[in-house]
Amino acid sequence: MRIGDAKQSYAADEALWTSTTQQVWFGLLLLSLLLFPFFASPYLLYLACLVGIAVISATGLNILTGFTGLISLGQAGFMGVGGYTVAWLSLHTSLPFPIALLAAGLLSAAIGMVIGLPSLRIKGLYLAIATLAASVFLHFVFVEWASVTGGMAGLSLRSAQLFGLTFHNDFRMYFMIMPLAVLMLLAARNIFRTRIGRAFIAIRDRDISAEILGIPLLRYKLLSFALSSFYAGVAGGLFAYFYRVVTPESFPLSMSIFYLAAIIVGGMGSILGGVLGAIFMTLVPEGLKLLTTAITPIYPQAPVFMSPLLGVVFGVLIVGFLIFEPNGLAEVWRRIRRFFHLWPFRT
Repeated sequence: MRIGDAKQSYAADEALWTSTTQQVWFGLLLLSLLLFPFFASPYLLYLACLVGIAVISATGLNILTGFTGLISLGQAGFMGVGGYTVAWLSLHTSLPFPIALLAAGLLSAAIGMVIGLPSLRIKGLYLAIATLAASVFLHFVFVEWASVTGGMAGLSLRSAQLFGLTFHNDFRMYFMIMPLAVLMLLAARNIFRTRIGRAFIAIRDRDISAEILGIPLLRYKLLSFALSSFYAGVAGGLFAYFYRVVTPESFPLSMSIFYLAAIIVGGMGSILGGVLGAIFMTLVPEGLKLLTTAITPIYPQAPVFMSPLLGVVFGVLIVGFLIFEPNGLAEVWRRIRRFFHLWPFRT
């Protein structure tokens, strides 16, 4: 650390931005996000919307797993609760979409707290199995509670509306999804500048010591589950508005594995890691699709061969990052920043 980098107060050490340069880059990022949909192709707009939804859900899972140390395989189930909530409210009420999204997040948070109750007694693999069982149970509810969820046929919902504006295409959906993603990222970043966020980290690092220091484990573990599930519920609601249809197959178990892979690849315990992981894991399937399209004229059986390859790629990425880069893409980015910070005086 250089002498000029030393912080003179706790508030300065916990500041959201530590330099004017960071503020400028953040402003440029917001400007680029604002201008992007006016120049992007329909396909890129579609991908950007998917990335925004993935970033919200991955950030929620990172709060629970990366920062609190509680492994969860129930993210798809919580997203399903959010998706079905906004679908039901869209069909049976005239609530504006911000209220419907808030209700989706709150209901998911409530269910997340119930599912998080065993976390005081079990952790690690056992907690992962418990959350997996909860996700399976929620999927069973989505299928069997046909009077509410529509069963296997699912529910179709109207486009989101606000102040007479209808979000009926990807261009308009972008201006719903991306601002929410930015706001929820800033909210998550601020959580870890508070006592609550520091309690999460203490529980992750040494839960027994945290309890001795006066941190009530059950309260904060349930709060972490609630926050994570809230993010998942909002992401699931946006998913429903984006596709305008929700079925039990919209939220399979593989989606939970996808988000766990995203935070591992991106870097657990890092807000930036959740963002980078969500972007990377969203673009991997699209890259495989483009590769399949490119080689199909040469090898007609390519679609049959490449279809099951996605699961293999996810598995290889998880194992590879755990072995070679356990801190994920966020650490790679930090090394790049340090290199250019010292350049050209790096030895």
